[in-house]
Amino acid sequence: MQTLKKLLSISALSVSLAVAATGIAHAEAKKEFKVAWSIYVGWMPWGYAADHGIVKKWADKYGISIEVTQFNDYVESMNQYTAGAFDAVTLTNMDGLSIPAAGGVDTTAVIVGDFSNGNDAVILKDKDKLADIKGQNVNLVEFSVSHYLLARALESMGSTERDVKVVNTSDADMVAAYKTPDVTAVVTWNPLVSAIQEDKSARKVFDSSQIPGEIIDLMVANTEVLKDNPDFGKALAGIWYDTMAVMTADSDEGRAARTAMGAASGTDLAGFEAQMAATKLFDKPADAVGFTGSADLPKTMDHVRNFLFEKGLLGSGASSADVIGIEMPDGSVLGDKDNVKLRFTSTYMEAVAKGTL
Repeated sequence: MQTLKKLLSISALSVSLAVAATGIAHAEAKKEFKVAWSIYVGWMPWGYAADHGIVKKWADKYGISIEVTQFNDYVESMNQYTAGAFDAVTLTNMDGLSIPAAGGVDTTAVIVGDFSNGNDAVILKDKDKLADIKGQNVNLVEFSVSHYLLARALESMGSTERDVKVVNTSDADMVAAYKTPDVTAVVTWNPLVSAIQEDKSARKVFDSSQIPGEIIDLMVANTEVLKDNPDFGKALAGIWYDTMAVMTADSDEGRAARTAMGAASGTDLAGFEAQMAATKLFDKPADAVGFTGSADLPKTMDHVRNFLFEKGLLGSGASSADVIGIEMPDGSVLGDKDNVKLRFTSTYMEAVAKGTL
């Protein structure tokens, strides 16, 4: 994915554990809230909403203020949220588990916004089949969703990472790296996928549409903040679906919104709409509620937590993938019921669907 630059560093984990230990990020009833987001097709609505009065409209409705801040560094936005500097942040399901949850910060997914449906891809140079990846060096951002996608791709043909060699490569260097003779396989996200595919040698052999619903983009908030300030969650839901209505409209206003979001993310209307086409966007709350409450979500999170455990990303000393509890909308828990740190809820999205915000 476009925004996934790198994952859990030792320093990030240390900061989050320190916060959890000292209780810096305590919750209380309050009127001012801070939201962090970073550049990705599924998160551009938050910047647009802030710039076009939608955030203010819903904050005013509930008598609160919401400050929305864009981060150019995705990992830093999550670190700042984990440290208690922000009340909510955009992130993926995988990163929500490996960074704030693993760092001890109880976190709730308020909005299930979309899942990648082709935006992430495995690309080979002059090779047409996924099986051709065996024995190759594979350039990707280590421990990111790209790494997860590679693992799932290999699993799909009965292989493992033992059959390849991962080469950690910055997303900023990925396109240039592909152009060098030594790089023959990459895993990355849009818009880098589109840029690499402009090369005639590039062959996409696996993408996230083949693991639908597994790379999920969320707006999460501190669980204690939500508990003490439910109107904050309601406002976030109102903001999201108001912006969805504009963003997806087949109208001059809708095209203007998509053009603005494209420009803000470094592309044009056509480029942004191409990324939208590779994204399953939950613009209708009922669809998001159905997805979040489905039997597929626990299966996906089981894949994710086992991947993170194998990579040592569930905290130092974690004895199994069960170390962190993940709560589903029906109250069931995957993992340790006494250490629930990541929660999926339909509460706020359902309120929009029922018209009760």
